[in-house]
Amino acid sequence: MKMKAAVMTEVGKPLQIQTVDLASPKANEVLVKIEATGVCHSDLNALYDDTTPTPAILGHEGAGVVVEVGTNVKNVQAGDKVALSWMPYCGTCEFCVTGAVHLCESAFGPMFNGTLLDGTSRLSKDGNPIYHYSLLSTFAEYAVVPEMSCIKLPEKMPFAQASLIGCGVATGYGAAVNAAKVTPGSTVAVFGIGGVGINAIQGARIAGASKIIACDVKDANLEIAKKFGATHTVNVGKENGEEALKSLTNGYGVHYAIDCSGHTSATETAWKGTRKGGTIVVVGAFNPAMTLNLPAGGFHRAGKILKGSFYGDIQPYRDFLRISELYLDGKFMLDELILKRMTLDRINEALESFHDCNCINVGRSVIEFTSTPIQCEETSFERIP
Repeated sequence: MKMKAAVMTEVGKPLQIQTVDLASPKANEVLVKIEATGVCHSDLNALYDDTTPTPAILGHEGAGVVVEVGTNVKNVQAGDKVALSWMPYCGTCEFCVTGAVHLCESAFGPMFNGTLLDGTSRLSKDGNPIYHYSLLSTFAEYAVVPEMSCIKLPEKMPFAQASLIGCGVATGYGAAVNAAKVTPGSTVAVFGIGGVGINAIQGARIAGASKIIACDVKDANLEIAKKFGATHTVNVGKENGEEALKSLTNGYGVHYAIDCSGHTSATETAWKGTRKGGTIVVVGAFNPAMTLNLPAGGFHRAGKILKGSFYGDIQPYRDFLRISELYLDGKFMLDELILKRMTLDRINEALESFHDCNCINVGRSVIEFTSTPIQCEETSFERIP
């Protein structure tokens, strides 16, 4: 079939709207009509990454309707409303059988090679292959994806909000609920209030934390954080983060710190601002050239846990549905995370906005494919659960 898609033709160049070909799904694959897709900073990273194979169709936050299923598909059928997960798992490796599906390695080879799980592509133009991105490629009208990427959602779940669940929302929520395992009445600090951090705040709120401290260098982000559940804020560019956290916790430090910033300096502050026996979860990806320095003296006596968290330690079939239910019950804010709604031909505007250091980055621009998008130049934060 032919469809319209935004194609990455060269590293660092604007995406081109083209008509491309999409082959039918194979036995373990699903054809999905994309209704909405979020534009994530990871898409921008891929656009400027020399290792991204080209031409490619980017996009990894998507929601839509199942159109066709392969002969072996059991979990979804035509007509189902689904959100897409960019990390399908095999179900049989040691990590999967012990419940740690977020640590499954089966998808990484094909993902880095720009193919689907069988090592081939369903995308082409004029007989020449086009590469997939994160096994999804949602910057297009349709996508063929692995069955394990399709998470069935309640019928009442709107597409734009559903599309956001697949990456930043689930990662932030999972970092608090699954990785840190925030407990009722505890104190939590979240570093880096962007698309992931804001949802770590929501996860901590839903888990029952009594004090949630948002830490960032942008005052605008800190103000927004209050609308999503932060009880206190610390501008770590202006204040000593360790001292601020301890002053808000009777000198002890927080029970949990979640670093979504991607900067080792924030992790170091999080470590120092966490009490004995506390847990520090690192979600943001460090530049390999960075160095993480922790105090060696008395390390064993601190009793702290420092752990990395990939994709928020989520189990997509459980957590996507849970977030959807929380949203439909008015307990999880997704409407407010939609910064702009636009059509596919404006996608480069969404990508360019990431270069503006003054733009609001607590949320996503969303590409919609069917309904006429309502232009929202700035998100309203009126709805408080």
